[in-house]
Amino acid sequence: MAAKRAAEILRAAWGDSSDVDGLPGRLAAACVRSLPVTGVGMALMTEEGPAGIVAATDGAAIELEQLQFTLGEGPCVDASETGRPVLQPDLARTAPLRWPAFAHGALEAGIRAVFAFPLRVGAIRIGVLDLYRDRAGTLSPDELSQALSFADAATLVLLHAQAGSPATESFHELDERAEVHQATGVIAVQAEVGLAEALVLLRARAFAESRPVGDVAQEVLSGAVDFGNADDSG
Repeated sequence: MAAKRAAEILRAAWGDSSDVDGLPGRLAAACVRSLPVTGVGMALMTEEGPAGIVAATDGAAIELEQLQFTLGEGPCVDASETGRPVLQPDLARTAPLRWPAFAHGALEAGIRAVFAFPLRVGAIRIGVLDLYRDRAGTLSPDELSQALSFADAATLVLLHAQAGSPATESFHELDERAEVHQATGVIAVQAEVGLAEALVLLRARAFAESRPVGDVAQEVLSGAVDFGNADDSG
């Protein structure tokens, strides 16, 4: 069900537009329309921390991302490091002790709640989806589930942006088979390449052998195929 919802979100954001570069912004805007949040930001992340803003729906969302980029602290930094969502429904109460510098700037910008979702492929950090509200308050279980589906869709958008290809090309492969997400991260480590090239290697192997990409991904995860071995990577 989660995979189906993420697919619906991505296809709706894609729509009839041929503007690939605008896809992250359209996805962020759709998130604001679908959830009780004021704005959304999407940022690239690396092992060192924030690496740049991909999309922001308004000025406060830009400020949210810039604060975390400049200070190296905040919900998105923690979400990326731990691989788990960081939900802060009342920043005024909880943030000053946890992120003193970030809290000051965020509260001045009118941000009262932040919900940060890590965007990852396996253990490899890609980015973070940050939702903010101008008033304190939690997300309901259904709203949280919806936010997680938007995070899944955002992960695919950033992954394919790195690959330089439209996110819809192999959406069914990536979204319906969690093994492909995980195997891409494993291949990136084995072959010492970026995620985009790792995905290309995985798909090329499947194409060369006339096999479903999910089957090859399962072999990577089981250790039957190792892309760090020149004789085994094609």
